[in-house]
Amino acid sequence: DRDPGAGPLDAATAERAAEALELTPDQVRAGWDRARLAGLVELHGTAVRPGWRLQAWDRDDSAVQRGWVALFDAWSLVHPAPDDVAASTVAEVVEAVPQVLSLLQLSAGPVLVPALLDLLQQRVAELHEERCEVPYGPRPAPVEPPAPEPPADELLPPLLDWALEGLAAVGALTLGKGQATLTPLGNWAVWVKLEQICVAAQSPAGNIEQSAQHMLRGCARLTPGPARAEYRAWLAARTVGSAVTELLAVARGEDALLRGLAFEALRVVGAPAEGEVRAAATDSSLRPYALLWLAEYEGADPEDAADVLTREESTWLWVDTAAAVADHGESDLLVRHLDSAVQGNVPALLDEVRAVGHPRTVQVLVALAAAHPDPALAKAVRRAAFQVHTGGA
Repeated sequence: DRDPGAGPLDAATAERAAEALELTPDQVRAGWDRARLAGLVELHGTAVRPGWRLQAWDRDDSAVQRGWVALFDAWSLVHPAPDDVAASTVAEVVEAVPQVLSLLQLSAGPVLVPALLDLLQQRVAELHEERCEVPYGPRPAPVEPPAPEPPADELLPPLLDWALEGLAAVGALTLGKGQATLTPLGNWAVWVKLEQICVAAQSPAGNIEQSAQHMLRGCARLTPGPARAEYRAWLAARTVGSAVTELLAVARGEDALLRGLAFEALRVVGAPAEGEVRAAATDSSLRPYALLWLAEYEGADPEDAADVLTREESTWLWVDTAAAVADHGESDLLVRHLDSAVQGNVPALLDEVRAVGHPRTVQVLVALAAAHPDPALAKAVRRAAFQVHTGGA
């Protein structure tokens, strides 16, 4: 339904879609649910919108791949677990499934179900041992003891069947008589997961568990290569959506250095950040950064990307960068920053800096006047700072 205010898939819409697509209503609902799990459509309150993957589908193969990995991760939702098994037992099986997939991948061919069951039983036993807790003091007896659950030997075989059927339902496995085989797509997904684990383990500065703000502060001391490795490790430990939201929240803060670093981290995110970065371009404090990000994302050479900025936007970015240098850098860096201004001479720069209305203008000009070795130029800069402070022309 192309109505931008459309809500969840109701019965009438499912019937219309089934007729148009020559499917049954159940097939339509199943496809709709998988589209949501793959990020093709997103629910925002009572409204449904196209997800970024749907918007990028025709031009970005990685969007298709990421969408399938999201569906692969959601296999236990695609194929619901049996109702008569405790949620904790199901959770243990879900947690043990990566080891089952690793065996399938290492085998590079069909694996008999008894071998998979043996591995599942070993992993679940390890999980029980890892979580063993010794109670302190007497434990009160429950008012009504829960019904005993069947032993693991009885529960795990049907739960393994459920897991294999769920993975087959998302295209990761093919099932034969008493055996299972990874599909090429499933084999690739296992490699993706292993790569994510390895990237997360390579956090050079140890900021993987920190908030975006603390992680970016830690990266401020790193050279570009190690910083990008840190961004990748931090991103690998989070969902893309929450990471992008957190980075943009930091970018909207008062620290100009973190604003620039947040967009460096967003460059590592790539295509999944496009929608939110485009939306951020409407925010005056983020607009120059967002436009540069989008220009580079669309293929512009980083050295030529600044051509997309207007003179006013370039001046705003110059002041914001100067604020970062003034807060975190050395005075000689601030003096050298003068050479990067588009105006070409200090009087024109001061005129346009006063007009652009950046909230840190006064502090930047005062710091520049204090750092510059030329007394005449320093005096002109101090005069401009005073005029901005008092509201003069």
